[in-house]
Amino acid sequence: MEIMESGAADTQQKHEEKYQQQTKEKHFHVLAVDDSLIERKLLERLLKVSSYQVTFVDSGDKALEYLGLLNSIDNVKATSSSSPSSSFQSPRQDQGMKVNLIITDYCMPGMSGYDLLKRVKGSYCKDVPVVIMSSENIPSRIGMCLDEGAEEFLLKPLQLSDMEKLQHHLLNSLEHSCERIDKSLNTDSNCIAVRNKSNSNHGSVSRARRQMI
Repeated sequence: MEIMESGAADTQQKHEEKYQQQTKEKHFHVLAVDDSLIERKLLERLLKVSSYQVTFVDSGDKALEYLGLLNSIDNVKATSSSSPSSSFQSPRQDQGMKVNLIITDYCMPGMSGYDLLKRVKGSYCKDVPVVIMSSENIPSRIGMCLDEGAEEFLLKPLQLSDMEKLQHHLLNSLEHSCERIDKSLNTDSNCIAVRNKSNSNHGSVSRARRQMI
C-alpha cells in the first residue's frame, strides 16, 4: 500500500514539474532574425512546437529597433546637437516586451549576425543570450562569434534537437531577470529604510532644539 502511494506521489510530482516547465516556456520570448522568408517559416514551426512566444524580423536594423537600441543611438545623436533638456525615447525592453533570447542568421544583407551580436553585447541588452545560425560550417567564423559572446552557433537546416539546446539559455535568462528584479527591490527597500531613519533622526534633533529653547 505504501509503495503504491509513493509511486502515485512521484507521478504527481513529475506532472507538476512538467506543468511548471511548460508554464515557464510560454513566457519565453524569442526574437528571431533572418532575411530569408523560407528560413523564418521553418524556424517559426520549430519554435512554436516548444510553445515559445516568437517575434520575427528580417534584418539586424529591425532587430535593434525592436530592442530599442536603434532609437537610443539616434536619440543620443539628436541630444548632442540640441538642448540638454531633450528626453530619450523609452526602449521597448522597458515597456514589458522583455526578450529572453535572440537567434539570428549570420549572413544577411546590410548588418550581419556578427555585427548584431556585437551591438547587443555592447548595450544594456548584453545579458540577453544570442544564438547565431548559418548554413556554412566555417570554424574561424564560429570561433569569432563564440569569442564575442554568442551562446551557440547552430548549423542550418535547424532541427528540433537544436531548439532543445535553447531551453538552457532561456532558463538562465529568466533567472537573471528575476535576480535583477530582486536586487532592485532590495535596493529600493534599503533606500526607504535609510530615508525613514534619516527622518526619524531629524525629528529627534528638532525636538531637542525646541526643548533647549
